[in-house]
Order: sequence, then C-alpha cells, then structure tokens
Amino acid sequence: MKTPRIVDFGMDIYEVFRSIANSAQSPLLLLVRLYWGWQFMQTGWGKLHNLPRITHYFVTLGVPYPAFTTPFVSGVEFFGGLLLILGLLSRPIGLVLSIDMLVAYWTADHQAWVSFFSDPGTFYAADPFTFLFASLIVLIFGAGIFSADAFLDQWMYSNFT
Repeated sequence: MKTPRIVDFGMDIYEVFRSIANSAQSPLLLLVRLYWGWQFMQTGWGKLHNLPRITHYFVTLGVPYPAFTTPFVSGVEFFGGLLLILGLLSRPIGLVLSIDMLVAYWTADHQAWVSFFSDPGTFYAADPFTFLFASLIVLIFGAGIFSADAFLDQWMYSNFT
C-alpha cells in the first residue's frame, strides 16, 4: 500500500528539520565548552589564588583533608576548564567535573541537594547546577567536531587504520 502524499511531505519536512537540528549539535557543544570551560577556569583560578581562605571554608564545610582537597579541587576546576575549552579529553574531564559539582552540592549546597524532588526550584537555583549540567552535557554528548578530541580521533583513524 502506498503512503499518502501528505505523509510523505510530512516525513520530508521532518527530515529537513532533523538535518538542521543535527547540524547545530557541534556548534552548541562548542559554545557550552567555551563558556563553561571559562567559568570553571575562573573559579579554579580564584580558588588557587585564595588557598588559605578556601581551605578555611572547606574546614567549615567538613570537607576531609582540606589542606589537600583545596588545591586539588582548585586545580581540577582550572585545568578541567582549560581542557573543556580545548575539547581535549572531554568526556573524562566531563566526568571529573560532574563529580566535583556533585560533591559541591553535597557539601556547600546540601539543602538544595536534598530538595531535588521536594523543591526542584531550590535544586536548580543553586550555584553548582549549571556547572553540573554543562559537565553532564559534555560527558554524555562529547566535545563535538570543533575540538581537539575530534582532531585526534581523525588523526588516529587516518594514521592507524
């Protein structure tokens, strides 16, 4: 049985729409990486230049081993942001930064964390939310074609296959 012309037309329109939306994926991932990579770099840089104050803050939060944790977290955020901007090791750094933001929720915004189901507005209004969301986007979708990861993938494919 032949499909009606209106159905074929609708499927053609959907295919055009899908193609346009798919072509926006890598530019969107680039924008997410550039913006949130810069934001992570800034927060990491700020912490690296205020280690005593941030260490004291971590002590008040009950973070274990604050003298070690403070420079570690600061470095993760600074260098992780740099790697996001470059699109290098994007998925592993997306995982590390996601874990970093989950710990930030647990320690610094615990009330927002526990209100995930009861008051979602409090959860997504907390400072770690957009950082976590951006990290998860990169973790799940990768860096896109405008990245060092894509360049390395192409280089390895052309040289080792």
